[in-house]
Amino acid sequence: MKRIRSYSRVTTEALSLFGKLIKTTRLERGQTSEELAERAGIGRTTLRNIENGGPGTEIGAAFEVAALLGIRLFGVDQPTLALHAARLDEKLTLLPKTARPASPEVDDDF
Repeated sequence: MKRIRSYSRVTTEALSLFGKLIKTTRLERGQTSEELAERAGIGRTTLRNIENGGPGTEIGAAFEVAALLGIRLFGVDQPTLALHAARLDEKLTLLPKTARPASPEVDDDF
């Protein structure tokens, strides 16, 4: 039996906005869904799911479609994105490799 996943309103609204941005840009550029899907290496159904804000689409496919259309992710250009990635890499080297649950406080008050 397939488990149904629920998403927060913020997530569904963000997916809807992202999908509308992709569809609007595609139509403004005069590209058919068939052309864009073929360029992205996905099926038309997958593209339709992305444009409709479907949450089940592989994130890499959605980002690739955005990149093919020239939509900037995270609102920055490539050099700025690379700089942010490098800073986060530095920060990750300083953080613990895994997160552990907080250990309960010992009550040694007798």
